[in-house]
Amino acid sequence: MTPRTLGDWLAYLEQLHPSAIDMGLDRSREVVARLGLGKPAPRVITVTGTNGKGSTCAFIAALLKAQGLKVGVYSSPHLLRYNERVQVDGLEASDEQLCEAFAAVEAARGETSLTYFEMGTLAAFWLFSRAALDAVVLEVGLGGRLDAVNLVDADLAVVTSIGVDHADWLGNTRESVAFEKAGIFRQDKPALCGDLNPPQPLLDKARELACPFFLRGRDFDLAYTEQRWQWRGVDARGAVVELRDLPLLDLPMENAALALQAYLLLDLPWGAGRIAQALQDARIVGRLDRRQFDWQGKRLNILLDVGHNPHAAEYLAERLAARPVSGQRLAVFGLLSDKDLDGVIRPLLSQVGSWAVATLDTARSRPATELQAALANLGAAVQSYSSVAQALEGQCAQATADDEILLFGSFFCVGEALQWLSRQAMED
Repeated sequence: MTPRTLGDWLAYLEQLHPSAIDMGLDRSREVVARLGLGKPAPRVITVTGTNGKGSTCAFIAALLKAQGLKVGVYSSPHLLRYNERVQVDGLEASDEQLCEAFAAVEAARGETSLTYFEMGTLAAFWLFSRAALDAVVLEVGLGGRLDAVNLVDADLAVVTSIGVDHADWLGNTRESVAFEKAGIFRQDKPALCGDLNPPQPLLDKARELACPFFLRGRDFDLAYTEQRWQWRGVDARGAVVELRDLPLLDLPMENAALALQAYLLLDLPWGAGRIAQALQDARIVGRLDRRQFDWQGKRLNILLDVGHNPHAAEYLAERLAARPVSGQRLAVFGLLSDKDLDGVIRPLLSQVGSWAVATLDTARSRPATELQAALANLGAAVQSYSSVAQALEGQCAQATADDEILLFGSFFCVGEALQWLSRQAMED
């Protein structure tokens, strides 16, 4: 029998379970027990939140790697390749590693049905457990309490921000979302929150579990000017620690501040120069991701961002306002049908001079005609296209070197743009 390729495995996983999302830990816990999987590394950091999970994970991983530690990172979704979801010691897992891991989980699950995400999570755990890592950073996929990532008892639980998203699963209030995200907290283990106004259920859970609780604005915080930023936090013994005169970052500095507090609590070496460089080195594709590219003899600027809910859109608008361009911003935008369209576009109206909207290459896409109608009703100049590539080319045709193309919205939108940019680079 010919071994399955990674593409074969992913196609198989998509039809393995009757629903794409099936919240609960019992099925996954059974398979973990059969696999004999324990804690995947001596240090485990779990990260949840409505926005900012990816950059927070990237910052924490960079800080750990700067100390020479072997680090695993699990994140989702991916933009171009499934391999992006599982990083082992700084490298994406290979097709062969993932196929071996999926085969191991498949053999152990027996008649237990697992979702695509659950199979992927257990495969990541299996790979991490075999890699002799010093630490793993786990990004929660959805919520926290019932997400498969929560099978692992973390040494440190991090909540980035709390907003309303995935309301069908997490509820339509910040309080209901906070309750689900607080599910990653563990008895007597430190918990951190980067939200300046955490809902009461989060505070209640930390108190119930006697978690040492570290809150932005109280225990740690940041301040910045147009040129530099500084940070203040507290270690596990309550002593104040400060970093001053740090260079500004492209990724959200609020999430860097959260990552610094998490790192400080791990009681690892604290060298200001090495820490500052690690933060500078942190990268995440598709999040405030500025690039330049050549198109038909022009050198153009593009900013890619996967902001796809109101909280992310508001943050993106703030960052754009703080960094004006000499020309204008030309948006390329696509969104899934279950997202809050009005809440995503309104914060960005004042920052964008021209919109190009597209239907995404997924059955879950909101039609471009709906996007166009919503923007036109708000007085925006907007053109509709049948694909992200066509929308991009439409904006490139009118862009100058002084302009910035803002491509944002769904992961699908940014993923299609990355493929288009890759094709342009090969053609030049």
